Amino acid sequence: MNTTDNNGNTSNGFASLKLGEPIQKAISKLGYTHPTPIQSQAIPHVLENKDVLGIAQTGTGKTAAFSLPILQRLLGREKAPENTTPQKPAVLILAPTRELALQIEDNIKLFSKEMKLQMATVFGGIPKRKQINKIKRGVALIIATPGRLLDLNQMRILDLSEVQVLVLDEADRMMDMGFTKDMTRIVRMLPKVRQTLFFSATMSPDILQLSQHMLHKPVRVEVSPESTTAEKVDDVVLYTVANKKRETTLELLEYEGIEDCLIFTRTKIGADKLERYLKGKQKSVLALHGDKTQSTRQKALKNFKEGKCKILVATDVASRGIDISNLSCVINYDVPNEPEAYIHRVGRTGRAGKEGKAFTLCTVHDKDFWRKIELLLGDKVKEYHGHSNKMSAQDRDRMDGKIKMLPNRGKPAFRRGLKRRR
Repeated sequence: MNTTDNNGNTSNGFASLKLGEPIQKAISKLGYTHPTPIQSQAIPHVLENKDVLGIAQTGTGKTAAFSLPILQRLLGREKAPENTTPQKPAVLILAPTRELALQIEDNIKLFSKEMKLQMATVFGGIPKRKQINKIKRGVALIIATPGRLLDLNQMRILDLSEVQVLVLDEADRMMDMGFTKDMTRIVRMLPKVRQTLFFSATMSPDILQLSQHMLHKPVRVEVSPESTTAEKVDDVVLYTVANKKRETTLELLEYEGIEDCLIFTRTKIGADKLERYLKGKQKSVLALHGDKTQSTRQKALKNFKEGKCKILVATDVASRGIDISNLSCVINYDVPNEPEAYIHRVGRTGRAGKEGKAFTLCTVHDKDFWRKIELLLGDKVKEYHGHSNKMSAQDRDRMDGKIKMLPNRGKPAFRRGLKRRR
């Protein structure tokens, strides 16, 4: 196995990675200028049709590391003569959860804005009909969770005989969730001659053994994530309850006197709902996510950078490429699923030695995610105990009537949840 070193950030920019003009144009509009280490290491090997074993966590840019060169391969299919036969998938991306599958879909939609790409995302928990209809119309790329993919295959809906590239994203998580046999079954359904890209956050003996069964002479690429947030960023957690998160956010903005802020939500719907609520409270706010048009996203980001809009509510995917030098505050409206995603979000503030604040709203439903983040941050994270800005006595009296539940709301339920889990 060939090994690439851990200092992969040597590229002069995305232009040096030999990606086609439609892809370069799309990533340029997103504000991408230089590839992350995992991207600069992996993309050249994927373009050379080599199998890749990638060890990288969420927040390192690994989705672009495999999707950009895959889109480059699919550019060739775009130029092929059209015929009336629906196309069969050339690319299969496996993900452990619906959330990750949708996140990958959002990324690829943004990267392929300048292409005519037909793709489908299939996962359980919802009716199959729409997914089946989309596949029957013909797709070049399919993103799937293992269970739903096997269901559709058993129904003879899917023909995987022309798959050229298989991606296993978060393979360690799929193994933890009991999908090892499903992954093996799926691999046996595919052509033996293919390219396989295997990504995992960890490399245990079991994961290594699994990868050896699926990969052929792979190149190994590996990056280490940042292990904590910047020293001058105050990491603060606020315990709350799910149906009071919007009110808690508003109280926090007012109590702390926050003037400019980037707020992260887990979903596009959540971003839109929070935007509407804050606008109703006379806040200068815009939402940024993958369902917005390119011109709308660019205008929102421009207004935020220029101070015309004070609060930007964004999903993780849409926020890629946001670079704001003087951002004073980040609010995690939803706790991120992985500690590395937290580091990536909070890294938007406290840059260049400046001070910053990162507030996270945590409910009892977030306890598993939040415990991982606490383990990573250690003593750096503090519990919120009230305002940290200087206020006049009159303002403090006015706010204290509103705010008295803010530091403690939801905490008893949160702590009970932890005790039950133990």
